[in-house]
Formats: sequence, C-alpha cells, structure tokens
Amino acid sequence: MPDFPNPPWALHDGAAGHRRQVLALAEALAPAPREIELHAQAPWSWLAPRRLAGAERAFGEAFAASLAQPPAWALGAGRRAALATRLLRERGSRVVQVLHPRIDTRHWDLVVAPEHDGLRGPNVITLTGSLNPVDDAWLAQGRATFRALGELPGPRTVLLLGGPTPAVRFDRGAFEVLAAKLEHWLAMEGGSLVVIGSRRTPASLATLARRYWADTPGSRWFGSEDGDNPYAGALGWADRLVVSPDSVNMLSEACATTAPVYVPEPERASGRVRRYLDTLLARGRIRPLGKLPEDAPAEPLRETPRIAALVRERLG
Repeated sequence: MPDFPNPPWALHDGAAGHRRQVLALAEALAPAPREIELHAQAPWSWLAPRRLAGAERAFGEAFAASLAQPPAWALGAGRRAALATRLLRERGSRVVQVLHPRIDTRHWDLVVAPEHDGLRGPNVITLTGSLNPVDDAWLAQGRATFRALGELPGPRTVLLLGGPTPAVRFDRGAFEVLAAKLEHWLAMEGGSLVVIGSRRTPASLATLARRYWADTPGSRWFGSEDGDNPYAGALGWADRLVVSPDSVNMLSEACATTAPVYVPEPERASGRVRRYLDTLLARGRIRPLGKLPEDAPAEPLRETPRIAALVRERLG
C-alpha cells in the first residue's frame, strides 16, 4: 500500500501508553511521522476534548500558530490530544483519534478504541487490546540488543510485573500466589527467570521480587538503577511469558509474540480489564497461571497492521 501523501502528525500528552500507541499506528502508516508532545494549559486541560472558548491557545503559542498550516493527516492518543485533533479537523486535516475520547465521536474522522471499552459507531474501529510496535523485526532487534538474555539457561520465563489499579487488586497477597507457582515451575524444570517491573510496580513488590529470586538465574529490572530496560530483549528471548493481570498494554505486547502467555488469577480484574482478559481466555491466547506450564506454539495477536490497513481503507 502507498504511504500517506504527507507524513502525519502523531500527537500525545507524554503519557507512555498514549505515546506508544499513537506512534505504533503512525509508523505503520508512514515511515517518518512528526511526533508532537502536547502540554495543555488550564482550563482546557481539565475538560479536554470539550471545546471551550479560546481552545486554540490550549497548547501554547507554537501549536496555535501551526493551526494556520495544518497537516493533511493527524493522529492523537488520549483525551488532551483529542482536543488537538479536533481543532486540526476544523481546519481541514483528516484525523484519527486513538482511545475513547469520552464525548461524541462525530468530531473525528475515525476513532480507534479497544473493543472492551464498548464504544461503537459508524466511524469507530475496534481492536483487541492496545496498539503496539511488536512484530518480527522488533523482536529480532530486541534479541540483537540484549544478546546476554539469550545465553540464560532455558526454559527462559519472563515475568512482566505491574501493580495495583482501580480495576485490579494486585497486592502482596497476589504477588505471593504468583511467586509460589513460579517457584514450583523453577523447582520442577530449572531454567531462568527475567523479571521486569513497570511504572506502577510498588517499591515494596520490587523489593520482594529481588529477595524472593535472589539466587535464581536470570535478571531483574525495576528502573534505571538496574541499567537499560531489557524489555524488548526479554520479549524476544522468552520461552514463556507471565504477565500480571493489571496492564492491557503489557498483555497486548506479550500476546504479540509467539510465546505462550500466562496470567495469574485473572479473576482479580474487574470492569474493562476483565472483559479484555475474558476475550483472550476465550481465544486461548492466554492461560491462567497454574501449577505446571502447558507450553505450546502460539499465534501472535498483532492488531496494529490490521488497524493501519482499515484506516487506509476508510480514509483513502
């Protein structure tokens, strides 16, 4: 398929999840999108993407000036970026909004939202999970960058550890259940364990993880104090992945690999996250974390290229 006629703008508010999703889609549509990090000012930041008087000034003078020469295409992720894409559309840009904007979708040409959000409409495209850049080339680059992970004894188990959210009660008790099952795996099979924390992982859980697996071959990463984040290499070298049930983004990226994915106590999740987990369980792409692994080759779940093709088709 041909690229977009001009490189699109990719707008986000700096939140890691928003940035990752909008860039994944923009880069699937064009080789060099223009990334713009927005810094919204009050009162617009409070009510975005609702259109208040003077909204052109919501993101500062530079963005206001750019509205005089809007791009042909723009993509945004998150509700603050939704105000920016709304303003650009009023000036002639074709715009795609990633994630539910929380108001009527008629203000955008297309809205891309996870199906577990329940958003539907004639200009809505739904996907399973979240947009991400994980494909064969991305995984190969991760393996090349972090070759030492490939030298760890197999089977290589990778644990992606999140933390508590309003939808998921992932506390010390949940960690202990997870850790006991992984300890049983290691006792039965040997191998190694790579543990990677997220921004939501409490320091108390990070400390527990370091202590619990102090003598287990592998590596632990919970922040810059542990060196470069080996996340891409871990996904590339994993024989199996264990993902805490709190993060749609981590689960989506784990499921984009060919490794089997296990989730401890998925019933801990509620609301939209629980609906997403139920979808993956029904498809057989994830399994509850059990006493013993049931590894089998997995079909990667890669939604980004499918969504990019639909955007091209719908917007021409």
